[in-house]
Amino acid sequence: MSVDEKRPQHPSEVSEGLNHIAVRTACYGLQPMIMEKGLEVPTRDGTIIYANVFRPDAPGSYPVIISADVYGKDSIHSQFGALLSPTLGAYETSDFTAWEAPDPGYFVPNGYAVVKLALRGASGSVAHIESMGPQEAEDYYDAIEWAGTQPWSDGNVATAGVSYLAMSQWKVAQLNPPHLKAIVPWEGVSDLYRELITHGGITETTFWRYVMASLHRRDLTPGTTVEDVKELIEQHPLFDEMWQERRGDFAKITVPMYVGASFSCQGSHTRGTIQAWREASSEKKWIEIHGRKEWEVYYGREASERVLRFLDHFLRGIDNGFEETPPVRLEVRERFYDGLTRYENEWPIARTQHVPLYLDAAGAVMGTEPAGAEAEISYDSLAENLGAGGVVFTHVFDERTELTGYMKLKLWVSTDAGDDLDLFVGLHKLDRNGDELYFPDFNNIETGRVATGWLRVSHRELDPERSSPSQPWLRHERLQKVRPGEIVPVEIEIIPSSTLFRAGESLSVEVRGTEIPLDAGMGPPPETWAPRYAHREGVNAGRHTIYTGGRYDSHLLVPVVPR
Repeated sequence: MSVDEKRPQHPSEVSEGLNHIAVRTACYGLQPMIMEKGLEVPTRDGTIIYANVFRPDAPGSYPVIISADVYGKDSIHSQFGALLSPTLGAYETSDFTAWEAPDPGYFVPNGYAVVKLALRGASGSVAHIESMGPQEAEDYYDAIEWAGTQPWSDGNVATAGVSYLAMSQWKVAQLNPPHLKAIVPWEGVSDLYRELITHGGITETTFWRYVMASLHRRDLTPGTTVEDVKELIEQHPLFDEMWQERRGDFAKITVPMYVGASFSCQGSHTRGTIQAWREASSEKKWIEIHGRKEWEVYYGREASERVLRFLDHFLRGIDNGFEETPPVRLEVRERFYDGLTRYENEWPIARTQHVPLYLDAAGAVMGTEPAGAEAEISYDSLAENLGAGGVVFTHVFDERTELTGYMKLKLWVSTDAGDDLDLFVGLHKLDRNGDELYFPDFNNIETGRVATGWLRVSHRELDPERSSPSQPWLRHERLQKVRPGEIVPVEIEIIPSSTLFRAGESLSVEVRGTEIPLDAGMGPPPETWAPRYAHREGVNAGRHTIYTGGRYDSHLLVPVVPR
């Protein structure tokens, strides 16, 4: 029996303290390394938080990749993979890969130390957990500085990780720790209010509440409390100083960044990942935006190699030509897992032509010319079946057309009852036979749509300084109620997407007063760990009416990218 075979090869075999282990990796076979489990990390107020460290089993100092969350340092992918693989995609990691964290089985053989940090409240420290709050950022800062001064560290530290592990990076990078040399946030909300807690001002009632309430199933320290998301939105129903503090100022981020985003995590990560990248002041920043499943891409060999080149350049100083890489890598989708990837010099793409497709209620169609006659169409705002509960407008393309970027749906609307409206918008691609072509969507479901938007009409006030013709920016600072029968214009932000339509294929816009119906195979049911988003605290009553033509310039503004 070899020495490697005698070493622990699974997390269940590892003890607290120093361990010589052998890790079965996805790319490099059985690899020896050192794992120090449960290291104490001091913070500025004297609280101790805890981390696991993986590093090469050889003398020397190494650049460091650190990730941080409140799930605990020992929450590993293999505990959940069998349950979640149908929706999360086909990917392979070592057994020592922490939940949504960098795989030590990939980075340690490439000469890095990998640190998995448990933020305050998990794995031994007691706290009250507030997502993206200042305490998390300060603790992460202190851990980065700790990692940068350890004997196994060469002083160059990068942050990395998916989802919550990306969200925590946005906040700590704004503090600019001296040892932080680069960040790799992958699929992470950056504005809790606009992207997760509410959608267009409509309260989200399932996903994030479930995530926060389920922390007790992970590695919370006894005595730790977790903020109640429902109570939080009740106390802060509009965007105020508390939400702004959680968002912070992305212009303060100056370190090099390689960001991973997707068009397929709408309702959670898509908007915020791209927006944070846009607002960061970093002179050296890259983003890749794909149309596939987030974990499958993140842990895939291709993306891992791109991230490795980035880290090798900015942490190790290797002249590998990385800075010649164009800033934007994106996938133009045609259908599920079928698309073309290319590079661009900016986002949004500068050569984009914003074209209005005017809605015509008389024919339920969209066209490039305004409808001449005024028309209206209405639906039951509380009905959940498509026939009674919504309307669909369709445009057939007569030539190859790429839509990449931000879309805006402008509507003139009214209600015959109550003082507010919740509007749900879904964009779908249809083939030449009128059958829908699906895409990966929120929580990696496989029968998703092109893009999504929402609006609570009382939240329709725009910020003129932040809005652009294609991306309306809602203030969310006061309510503007309506009277029954009052017709008001609204602008609805559609989450960014990239889709190719060929001649004869169609784009349809669905508008409803309730959640857009889901195919039975859309994804895990609500009782499982990762439910789809939901909005069960609505304001609708009676019938909604949409007005088109003449005085009513209801239209979908689409981003056409020339070849």
